[in-house]
Amino acid sequence: MDAQLIARWQFGITTIYHFFFVPITIALSMLVAVMQTIWVKTSNDRYLKLTKFYGNLFLINFALGVVTGIVQEFQFGMNWSEYSRFVGDIFGAPLALEALIAFFLESTFIGLWIFGWDRLPKKVHLATIYLTAFGTMISAVFILAANSWMQNPVGASYNPQTRRAELTDFGAVLTNPVLKATLLHQLSACYVVAGAIIAATAFWHLSKVANGRRTTAITDAGEVEDARTWRWATKFGAWVLIAAGAVTMISADYQGKVMTDVQPMKMASAEGAYYKTSDFSLLTIGKLDGSQEIFAIKIPGLLGFLGNGKWGSTIEGINNLKNVDLNEYTYRRKDGTQTSLQSSYAEVLRGHIAKNGIKLQPNIPVTYWSFRIMITLGMIAMAAGLVMLIWLARDRNPRHMRWLTLVLVLVPLCPLFANSFGWLFTEMGRQPWIVAGVLPTTEAVSPGVSAASVFTSVAVYTLIYGALAVVEVGLFFKAIRKGLPDVTPATTDKDEDAPLSFAY
Repeated sequence: MDAQLIARWQFGITTIYHFFFVPITIALSMLVAVMQTIWVKTSNDRYLKLTKFYGNLFLINFALGVVTGIVQEFQFGMNWSEYSRFVGDIFGAPLALEALIAFFLESTFIGLWIFGWDRLPKKVHLATIYLTAFGTMISAVFILAANSWMQNPVGASYNPQTRRAELTDFGAVLTNPVLKATLLHQLSACYVVAGAIIAATAFWHLSKVANGRRTTAITDAGEVEDARTWRWATKFGAWVLIAAGAVTMISADYQGKVMTDVQPMKMASAEGAYYKTSDFSLLTIGKLDGSQEIFAIKIPGLLGFLGNGKWGSTIEGINNLKNVDLNEYTYRRKDGTQTSLQSSYAEVLRGHIAKNGIKLQPNIPVTYWSFRIMITLGMIAMAAGLVMLIWLARDRNPRHMRWLTLVLVLVPLCPLFANSFGWLFTEMGRQPWIVAGVLPTTEAVSPGVSAASVFTSVAVYTLIYGALAVVEVGLFFKAIRKGLPDVTPATTDKDEDAPLSFAY
């Protein structure tokens, strides 16, 4: 393997690993803020217990997310220096704003939230967790703006004197149609994950406390209160899971139409559509090299609606899009237009493609199956939320069983892995481009980096991330098994000069 391929593997491994923490951080922070708001409004300690319980899970996840996220930006200079040289003016702007605005907002106010219990007024302390949550969402906006620009490079043009892409309209970067479609879809997908975590952990604790007994049949007052607390949390998480799942589906429809407009090859590869068609593929079996369809089960006309908003309309197929004379080749969107950067760089791009024989299509099996795995796992998660709500109807409670524990572990993993497969599809479906229609991935790798050095760093990162995974999972399950914390009010004669400390 060459350095470019190993560098892609490294970026893929570290990115997917980091993204395991991102959806939980983004959504769980806001849901914890909602729980704390209910406590501030009602003064019911039930919600304070839940705030601290799920807040602890959020903090464990946040810490690992920060550690693994730092590695991402190092790679732009180490492995992808040509990419950084070529598009650094544009790509670096949203990343800089993410660090200057979002990260500092998160890191400042999360500290105040951690150490502000019993030291800040209730409403001021509540504001700190909301500001932390808003910081995570602002971070998502700028990161998604950078990625959306790679999918649809607007607001920039090519300067032949410097041989670099230069930013011409930052407003266009922040109003990119791909960003508009991606932002709601990604944020709602994050809430599917957080809702699943809340519902699954609460349902597990409820099964231990009630063990099949109806709440009215429990005689111990403490167990009754715990059962009611976990029932509320289960319903809250399940409703968030289902509602966020519905928003994810609706936003996915809009995202599909935008994708068809700006990246017609990605839509074609998602459907394994080799020729112009209007049919949606339920199952397509093709050759291992992704060059030809062998067998398919399709819904006539549905793909036209998903891609164009009109039932029975057609989208271009893989072979229609790639079988173009290289001497005439220019990357075009569905309507035949180009962004300013794509058009100004077209002549240079023709030379790169003709010289290097770049394959003008992504890996079809990967894009086709990652797209479907994403959808399937998301639907399973929504179904699990519905089952939990039905199970709790009429004051019924679950019985504690070994198989139930295994299932409840899998419930949050389904939407978490759905997020990862969604990003796998997004990034692999863009290939062979690192910037769609402008910079091929093969042209973006650092020219002086050897395959051996990249492979060494991949191995080291994999070992370190494996160790961190053990730590993360261990801390997460330890916190879950511990259950609801004690929220006995602090004594009024506390030493104000005592050092700050934090413990749940």
